[in-house]
Amino acid sequence: MTTAHKAREEVTVDFDVYDPALAAPVDLFQDRAKELADKGPVVWSPKYDGHWIVTAYDEIHEVLRDAETFSSYPNNLVTSEAFGKFLPIELDPPEHAGYRKALQPLFGPARMKKLTDEIRGVVNDLVDGFAKKGSAEYVSEFAHELPARVFLALMDWPLSDAPLFTEASDIALLGKPGASEQESLEARAGAAMQMFGYFQKMVEDRRANPGDDITSTLIHTEVELEDGVRLLTDEELNRLFFLLLIAGLHTVQGSMAWMLKHFIANPDQRQEIIDDPEMIPNAVEEILRIDAQVIPGRRATRDTVLGGQEISAGDQLILLLCSANRDSSEFDDPANLDVTRSPNRHLSFGGGPHRCIGSHLARIELKVAMEVIHERIPDYRFVESDPPVFQASQVRGCLRMPIEFTPES
Repeated sequence: MTTAHKAREEVTVDFDVYDPALAAPVDLFQDRAKELADKGPVVWSPKYDGHWIVTAYDEIHEVLRDAETFSSYPNNLVTSEAFGKFLPIELDPPEHAGYRKALQPLFGPARMKKLTDEIRGVVNDLVDGFAKKGSAEYVSEFAHELPARVFLALMDWPLSDAPLFTEASDIALLGKPGASEQESLEARAGAAMQMFGYFQKMVEDRRANPGDDITSTLIHTEVELEDGVRLLTDEELNRLFFLLLIAGLHTVQGSMAWMLKHFIANPDQRQEIIDDPEMIPNAVEEILRIDAQVIPGRRATRDTVLGGQEISAGDQLILLLCSANRDSSEFDDPANLDVTRSPNRHLSFGGGPHRCIGSHLARIELKVAMEVIHERIPDYRFVESDPPVFQASQVRGCLRMPIEFTPES
């Protein structure tokens, strides 16, 4: 995309990706993202010591593919160097390749497809818990529980341990509500250490008692890394598990919430998939497109030009995937839900060397959930007196979503 050069002052915006006002009382993030995109494909925010915000599809695609110019560390604006790096997402090629190669077969399409029946069982079990009541707090009773249970099943960890991850993962990702930046950083570190303690217990157990689960496979498989072919260390395993949990839990939870939000706002689109469930795979892609959860970060490794802006080595950037997915140069009528949209080259799973390794699993979870919900409680709606509560951060989502519907007989 050719863009005339503008001075940084001309594209400076007052924008904080973590500002709670973007998500309360209603989710205003997309409206604000559009304002930024209208100002330019690359704009500047003075928040967090200053950073670039990339809004346009072509420029975001360029950044995702160019790992030499745009390092993936740090991935977050708010981070603690003492905490270390998320593996492998905050390692650049070629360093990250060995870790990625170790994970790839575990999340390939064939293995994920075998999980479909198990996921369907989890979905139906969760819906059983509220279908006859005619109401539910959708996030805690379904959207959070589903990816948490699937993650535990995938790792072969006790299902009863799911509640341990709820508060800890929320704090590690979002910080402490109402706290200062320093207090939030300390709370994030504490929550992460709590989860690392759990992961270490699992490592020690599976090292002594291996099975055919992903945990055991990662522990006992030699990996080709820059320092040679070897087993992963405990610290490396813990960091891998941490990323798998955070990435798999909060992103799917967010997509589950957007699914209901957008189908409630578009009853005709909802009726199309009720009448013709064969459209559901296409509808999954459209839900993924219309509200991308993740806002990844990058750091410029050298001076460069992007979207008409002079980026200096060391500058931090964040990529508004949700804005790229509504770029009119790539999508027709981009702000509207269209379950028949094709092609649909959304960037919700990122791109380049760090493209989401769990994309196949996420699609299966969304597909099965969409099928079961629209078969069993298709007339769901928001509770007027108790509207949803959304969240703004570098992983957007929903904290609460009370719904009501005709009780299942």
